[in-house]
Amino acid sequence: MELSINIIVPISRKNSKGGNPLTADEVFERVKSIISEKLGVEEDEIAMDSDLTEDLGADSLDLVDLVMAFEDEFDFKVEDEQIESISTVGDIVESINKGLGVED
Repeated sequence: MELSINIIVPISRKNSKGGNPLTADEVFERVKSIISEKLGVEEDEIAMDSDLTEDLGADSLDLVDLVMAFEDEFDFKVEDEQIESISTVGDIVESINKGLGVED
């Protein structure tokens, strides 16, 4: 199963310190933290090319939980019909970066 993130209304573009906009590295670190927490995988095992289902062991319920966590963390809405086109951590990070206007 693939996961697709379609960002509709990005709100939070600030880093955790509240001042500067998020960087691509900060988005990746937040995504890794969420995946680690939700899937019980060590952060150092999570890479941009990690497949959510094959490498990290996510099932369909895990993917729904991850989507909800990404929505909460980055203040955006995922279109239900779009949940099938992203399969790797990098795909998620790229989609979030694009939606939030984060530069590489």
